[in-house]
Amino acid sequence: MAHLAFAFATSAGGVEALLRGRPDSRRTPSRSVVVSRAAGEDSPYDVSTSLPTTDHATCSRLFQPHRRLLLSSVAASVAVPNSGASPIIAVPTAFAAAATSVPPASTPLKHSTVTPSTVIKGCWQLSGGHRGDPKTDRTSGSVASDDFAPFVRAGVDTFDTGPEACGYGPSEQIIGDALKRGIVKRSEVNIFTKMCCVGREQQNMTRDWVSQKLDLPMRRLGVDSLDLIQLYWNDYGAKNYVDCALFLTEAKAAGRIGAVGLTNFDTKRVREMVDAGAEISSNQIQFSLLDRRPELEMEKYCVANGIALLPYGVVAGGLLSDQFLNKPADTVVLDTSSKRKYASVLGYAGGYGWLQNLLAELRRVGDKHGGASIANVATKWVLGSAAVPAVILGARNATHVEDYKALFSFELDDEDRAGIRNVLDVGKAPTADCYTWERGGRW
Repeated sequence: MAHLAFAFATSAGGVEALLRGRPDSRRTPSRSVVVSRAAGEDSPYDVSTSLPTTDHATCSRLFQPHRRLLLSSVAASVAVPNSGASPIIAVPTAFAAAATSVPPASTPLKHSTVTPSTVIKGCWQLSGGHRGDPKTDRTSGSVASDDFAPFVRAGVDTFDTGPEACGYGPSEQIIGDALKRGIVKRSEVNIFTKMCCVGREQQNMTRDWVSQKLDLPMRRLGVDSLDLIQLYWNDYGAKNYVDCALFLTEAKAAGRIGAVGLTNFDTKRVREMVDAGAEISSNQIQFSLLDRRPELEMEKYCVANGIALLPYGVVAGGLLSDQFLNKPADTVVLDTSSKRKYASVLGYAGGYGWLQNLLAELRRVGDKHGGASIANVATKWVLGSAAVPAVILGARNATHVEDYKALFSFELDDEDRAGIRNVLDVGKAPTADCYTWERGGRW
């Protein structure tokens, strides 16, 4: 169990979001505020709220009371607003018009004929924890289903979803509604969903259990096959994840699924499954300018073995966007599950002051390329990895579609990457593999 500690430290330059992980599975849930000196910081106080979590679903549930986290130059205050607006990225019209559509990945996923669009529509935004301004929110009801059509028209024909057990709320049903109503056609789209093993099945994994778990999303989606099933496993102490991956490989051979994927596995466990003969096509992990853990080990292994990395958190819930450039820390509102989740990562990456330096460099690069958005420069950096054929980008509504298309109107050059790397080198480098921190380990 990992503890996500929301900490905000004062300094001469203002407030820095320093959200630190504190692994200790013996602690009980706590909402107490602790004030202490922040070791290694020139700021005198560290105000933190520590809460335990194990996955997206738990995280969303525990943080629900903290619908608004307002950063103050004195301390962190928590209040609950009636609503909050997610950042909407403004793109210069001339620049956005230069792109016609989002292209597909250059090759199918290994062991399959499944070719995702280079931008995958992330459906965690449909889980219920991302509702903001009612005027722009389209994450629930029939409008959420309607919103799939503009994405598909723009070339974003792949949807990443999952069951409620993985924190995705009713997103599978919403996609199913879009298919049933003809908003999008099954033949036009790829559906990537998840199989979450979080209970007793981890100790008693059977072929029948896997078969039943495949039936459930098919019914919710109203389909007779799934393009990609991504396995999530909560307890590494139960080694049956290898058996589960082999059972999924059998299901693939039987035509029930198009490809076998993983989500939030570390390199050691991916290697165990591959060595056992499981046909692993992909691993969905967090990868961004704020979270560079895949660079330590995972990226190299996946390139060598032809396994695709499908990153989420690429723009860190909007923190890596023009919305936050030069934004005073005391005006930052963490009003969605995404912002709260990725704000916890920021403290490990370098803090809010360091983020401003990074955003300034991304803005410089964007200006060089005709006014590209900061979010697109950050996304392009991740797409530059040889292991990444596509990225998962969540959106609360279809206003982001034009910016997704504009993503393919420019390329980063060596000078761009060197400038970005210089800022990254000033930040804090990770020391552990993917999803180790979330399982109670170090960052």
